[in-house]
Amino acid sequence: MISVLKYISRPFARKASAKMHYTTGVNITLLPSDKCSFEDPVHVIVNGLNPRQRVQLRSKVTDDNGLVFQALATYEASDNCQIDLTRHPSLGGSFTGIEPMGLFWALKADTEACKFAKTDVTRPVLVDIEVLSNDEVIAQATNERHCMADGVRRVPVTEGRIRGTLFLPPAGTGPFPGILDTSVVRGAPFELRAALLAKQGFAVFALAFQGYQDLPKRAEKFHLEYFEEGITFLRQQPEVKGQKIGLISISKSGDLALSMAAFLPGISATVCINGCNANTLVPVYYKDMCLPPLLFDIAKTKMTPSGMLDIGDVMHDPMSKEGLPSVIPIECNTGNFMFIMSEADRNWRSAYYARLACDRLKAHGKNNYELVAYEKAGHFIELPYMPFCVADFHGVAGKVIYFGGEPKAHSEAQLDAWPKILKFFRKHLRATKQRSLL
Repeated sequence: MISVLKYISRPFARKASAKMHYTTGVNITLLPSDKCSFEDPVHVIVNGLNPRQRVQLRSKVTDDNGLVFQALATYEASDNCQIDLTRHPSLGGSFTGIEPMGLFWALKADTEACKFAKTDVTRPVLVDIEVLSNDEVIAQATNERHCMADGVRRVPVTEGRIRGTLFLPPAGTGPFPGILDTSVVRGAPFELRAALLAKQGFAVFALAFQGYQDLPKRAEKFHLEYFEEGITFLRQQPEVKGQKIGLISISKSGDLALSMAAFLPGISATVCINGCNANTLVPVYYKDMCLPPLLFDIAKTKMTPSGMLDIGDVMHDPMSKEGLPSVIPIECNTGNFMFIMSEADRNWRSAYYARLACDRLKAHGKNNYELVAYEKAGHFIELPYMPFCVADFHGVAGKVIYFGGEPKAHSEAQLDAWPKILKFFRKHLRATKQRSLL
């Protein structure tokens, strides 16, 4: 368990100077501790300021690609010489108003076209929080945001042709329900999400499907047998035997997960985040079955006012004559579905696709689905306090594209979606133990 003792920073160390334009004795308190899990909030308090003194609070973090993300906000100390981010508003900067975790969700790199990278989950994310007066740092503290709870086991997997990483909760506390985690079109495993799900009592196999180790950089087709091997591997783990299996996916892997749910036996719960109800990009095969890809019209690309490429409308309509053969027959699955979608997603029309999927299930007399909608969120709904990604290089388009959404609304969506996902899996996988491990 996290220690409930507070962490108090020391005043920022510096050489003696004849001109000291900042208040001495300023410190930053992080509650309940300077260490927490990646998805947990921290309570930031600054003490030792002068009454009504205006300062800037800055957060900084370097991701695993070496990019520096920052957020900056101006605050005014209260009459008792304190700034409490749960009670005092930002007067301007990266965000305004009372935002207890604004220094985290508003983190942004200098280059707009990038996505925060966390590939080494064995090391915490280190977020420096600084107090600045007249552009000089007068206090500093570091928040260690851990990706793996104590006792969670990380096991790299190179089993036959499957590649990925298995995350298991602490030994001796099973058996655990299993989750197969697939990520974006680049195909590498999203270890951070998998590790945090393992913290919650699930055995999670983050399965790569292209662009990773010796897998093809970009597959020309997918065979569901590969994913079936991944599920079989997960089922065969001693910690998982006899338990139900779920899927979690996002973007392109969303339609792969829906195909798995439709054609592979024994999938009890599927979470599809901003995916498509039809197979996309390349054909999908299973035994003698082939789902052709939904085609797209590159002529429908456009530019945003800020000069970003918008491909949100290029995909053909799945309900068109040309699109119908690509639609995934998810009604074949006897488990449950959760569709999480963003109305402002500009990667593609994920809100429309999610509603089509639900309509299809309903038309087949099924009510085994939940639809979670976010009006102003962008494409990558991931984890609480994950920095917002408005644009990045797109592996298929081969260019930087605009993903849509607004930073604050997107952060609120991530904060809201995560407990909903956990509740969904706990309900439909019927886990026996779901206690948090950190």
